[in-house]
Parts: sequence; C-alpha cells; structure tokens
Amino acid sequence: MRKQDTTVKDYYRYCEEIIKKNSKSFYFAFSQLPEDKANAVFAIYTFCRRADDSVDENGSKVRQQEELERLNMELQLFEKGEEIQHPMWLALRDVFNRYNMSIEPFYEQLEGQRMDINFTEPMTLMELEKYSYYVAGTVGLMLLPVLAQGSSIDLTEQAISLGIAMQITNILRDIGEDYHIKNRVYIPQSLLASELYSADHLKNATINSSFIRIWESLAQHAEELYDNFFHSIFYFDEDSRFQVLLAAKVYRGILNAVRKNNYECFHVKNYVSPIEMQKIHQAARFVVNRKVLS
Repeated sequence: MRKQDTTVKDYYRYCEEIIKKNSKSFYFAFSQLPEDKANAVFAIYTFCRRADDSVDENGSKVRQQEELERLNMELQLFEKGEEIQHPMWLALRDVFNRYNMSIEPFYEQLEGQRMDINFTEPMTLMELEKYSYYVAGTVGLMLLPVLAQGSSIDLTEQAISLGIAMQITNILRDIGEDYHIKNRVYIPQSLLASELYSADHLKNATINSSFIRIWESLAQHAEELYDNFFHSIFYFDEDSRFQVLLAAKVYRGILNAVRKNNYECFHVKNYVSPIEMQKIHQAARFVVNRKVLS
C-alpha cells in the first residue's frame, strides 16, 4: 500500500510541476487547497495544458490535428478504464475515483481546441462566448465536482461564467500577441465595426478612444460574469472557497493591470504585480472570514 501511495504521489507531483511552470497565478491560488483537492486541480490543469499545447506548440495544421486526435484517442481509452501508463492519466484516474466527475467537459475542451485549429473570427459577442465556453467554461465544469462537493445548489452556470470571464480576460490581455504572432483577432467583428476600428489600426497597434471603448466593452462584460460567480462563492466547499475566490480575483486583477498600463496590450503582457497580489489575497481572506462580499 505504501508503494502504491508513493506512486500516486509521483503522478500528482508531475502534474504539479506542469501548473507551477505554466501558470503562477493558478498555482498561487490552488496550491493552498487541501492536498487531495489541490492534486485534483493539478491533474485537471495538466490535461487542459496538454490540450492547449497540442495546438499552440505545433506549427502546421496537420500536426495540430494529429496531436489533438491522439489526445482524443487517449481520452476515449481513459473513458473505457483502459488509460495509458502516463502520469497525467494515472493521476486523473485517481481524481475520477475520488470525485463525481463527468467526462463530457473533457471532450468539449478538445472541441474548443478544434475551433482554434479551424479558427474563424467571431462576428458577435455570442460567438465569442460560445468559443470561450468550449476552451474555458469547460474547465470550470471540470473543477466543479472537486471544489463544490457539498453544494446545495447547482453551480453549473456560475462555473461557466467564471471560465468565460477568464477567457475574455486572456483575450484582452493578449490582443497584440494574438494578432502579430498567431494572426488571430478574437474581438467580435461587430464590435470593431461599431467603433470604426480597422485591421490597419490593429496592425499599427493603435490605442485610441475607439480602442479603449472596445476594450472596456468586453472588460465590463467579463466583470459582470465575474460578479455572477462571486455571488455564489459561499455555496462552494468551505475548505475551497477562499482559493476559488482568490483565483478569480487574481485573474480579474489582470484587467486593472491593463488599465493601469494605459491599455497597452500590444507590446507587453500585463500581470498582477506581487503587491497587488498580496492586496487581493487579503481582500479574499476578508470576504470568506466575514462571509460578506466586497
């Protein structure tokens, strides 16, 4: 038994290194969960990271499709209880044994990656939200059984809201990188057209009043989604709500980081500073201790 436990810990340690390397903000928040729950989050994150990397780390569309199909086949084996001997899948097996997990969001996450491979610019906010659901709202659904085991209400809508809000935050942070490196525009075309903000403006990294109105329109929508999530925080497990609230508030803080940098999101990547991180930490702790939303 001791040897088996050590092996499971090794699987989770592999996943912990993945999240520690790729997402300091998520690791900062979720590493403070009880060990079993933290390990489950690390394993789920590793799956999502691999799905994302299958697209981002392969240059050709053919190669991207091959890697995504390989991951899809491995997921099918996992669903059958025939997972391959890899730390991620073995850790996920332990997660599925411990929690009331659903396989569907994992398949939908892969569908989101297919949408990235066959990318088309969203025309409307509704199309952007649909894409954001598949690549990020699904993550909220994966985590929900771990973080809200004892909830007395259905938190599906709130989990999806948080995922979509985080994805829109990513888009607003990475406008320059997406355009110049990935040749992608995630901002809805209808929104760009309403402000007469053209492809040349994007190419020239123009930050004018039109751009700020576009950016703020999406940012304020994301903040509404964050608020929808925040109002449900006390339905999450008591041992998890601080960490969940912290992760959400840190991510929301990226929006203010861009604002403080005068909306410069073309040539720099904005982050929440360590000082702001500490302030957010204290504010989140105050909320859960006092059970009053701030």
